[in-house]
Amino acid sequence: MNTAPPGLLAAAWLIARKDLAIEFRTRSAFLSALVLSLLSLVIFYFAWDPTAVAALDVAPGILWVTFTFSGLLGLHRSFGVEAQERAMDALLVAPVPRESIFLGKAFANLVFVLGVQLVALPALALFYNLPFGTVVSSLALVMVLAAIGLVCVGTLFAGITANTRMAELLLPVLALPFFVPIVLPAATATARLLAGRPLAESMAWLRILLAFDLVFLYACTIAFPFTLED
Repeated sequence: MNTAPPGLLAAAWLIARKDLAIEFRTRSAFLSALVLSLLSLVIFYFAWDPTAVAALDVAPGILWVTFTFSGLLGLHRSFGVEAQERAMDALLVAPVPRESIFLGKAFANLVFVLGVQLVALPALALFYNLPFGTVVSSLALVMVLAAIGLVCVGTLFAGITANTRMAELLLPVLALPFFVPIVLPAATATARLLAGRPLAESMAWLRILLAFDLVFLYACTIAFPFTLED
């Protein structure tokens, strides 16, 4: 009896579940990104002069610099798990759309990045005594929207650089310029929320984030299969 191959979303879920299962067993990339995030927060904290710059002014920049660079660790590892025993070749010959490979890995990376944010964000609030309790839901929306955009772009360039000799260097060089349209509105919205302004004043920035998310998700999904060509 012939069994139909899984569809786009079903195959993407299988790939994401496989990547998450591997990371759950090893926890190497997650712990590395988490340590980098916390270490960055500590370094910024001891370099910060509270008499010169208020915590509300410096925290948004520290937050997004930390998340951007710690997230790159997980994005690089997303295709590194396929390096051993040429597992990527098995994915390429599998009867699934190649777009599902991108979507599956992007979803796994999104869970990874959100997990790092979930731990590092309370640490930032603790170090800088920030009023996150009153804006936690609005701030969570900003974090999720920004994470989607960062993950879409990062996953695409992680796939492009996976088989290069200097993947660790090329990935941030290629991805960081495309992170700017995501990080800029996210940092601006974060600053407004931490300053106690209503969510309505940040809606324009959230719409920009959502627009870039949709554009990057569509463009990266369409472009990804071409990056796998020899």
